[in-house]
Amino acid sequence: MLEHGGNLRDAARHYGRNDWVDLSTGINPHGYPAPAPSSAAWHRLPEPDPEFLAAACAYYGAPQLLPVAGTQAAIQALPRLRPPSRVAVSAPSYAEHAFHWNLHGHTRRLAPYAELDAAVDGSDVVVVVNPNNPTGETIVPERLLAWAARLHARGGWLVVDEAFGDTSPALSVAPHAAQPGLIVLRSIGKFFGLAGLRLGFVAAHERVLADLADLLGPWAVSGPAQEIALQALADTGWQRNTQARLAQSGQRMERLLREHGIASAGTPLFRWWPETRPEAFHEHMAAHGIWCRLFRDAARGIRVGLPAGEDEWQRLEQALHEWSKQ
Repeated sequence: MLEHGGNLRDAARHYGRNDWVDLSTGINPHGYPAPAPSSAAWHRLPEPDPEFLAAACAYYGAPQLLPVAGTQAAIQALPRLRPPSRVAVSAPSYAEHAFHWNLHGHTRRLAPYAELDAAVDGSDVVVVVNPNNPTGETIVPERLLAWAARLHARGGWLVVDEAFGDTSPALSVAPHAAQPGLIVLRSIGKFFGLAGLRLGFVAAHERVLADLADLLGPWAVSGPAQEIALQALADTGWQRNTQARLAQSGQRMERLLREHGIASAGTPLFRWWPETRPEAFHEHMAAHGIWCRLFRDAARGIRVGLPAGEDEWQRLEQALHEWSKQ
């Protein structure tokens, strides 16, 4: 299995402490206050709830959606729906995409964001993370839709992972996902802070959604997950307040890093920068009980999410101050 953030048990075993400030995931630390599911949600088989699906389509602006057990389920399944294909995956980006397209007979290559336009004409499938995780790079919808049309003309796909797209809704191409050749992935876990629900959505042409549903099988999303997500997706007041709060927190993080000599990029949920000594920075933060995300390969650098409270902000500021004095 690939390495991911959120692995606090590994951190505790290695460093021997339990007072961690977890900045390793980019998940909203002030997640939606999940209601208690009904008894029916626990006892009935979880057939898809039309009200839940309607709320998801309204929130994402998508004409049709398939709920899945986290976007990870779709990432693992989509490569199994195509014959051997030439696949270009944006790099650096969420590593699970490249990993799984490499497992099923496809010819996979990694394409930096600046080379994606050229990669379209030499590929059957192009996978783009937008906004990108971890670097925060973005691509405007008009360009993505043009790529999808070029790929579809040859029977190809454009897969757009919008897991971090909630804070940049204008970037989303989910409203166009009925267009053949375009597949969009969305996640409840990041903006809503409900990663434990294991719930995501795929927006695509109805034929792709039907094939994906057949592959994943019945009851892919639990009853409790559907009930909780229905309330979260319909709660526009909470969504507005959270957008404002995350925007302020993201600006605070960017400013704090800049004050300590770090020029970062990212989204309101996380910041990333190409650190010249990423292993040393990661060790320094771990010694202060702060768990950040270390990238060793193509995205050689550091990503940090948002602290959950003022005491965590102060601990981060102190650790950054000591690092900048070295």
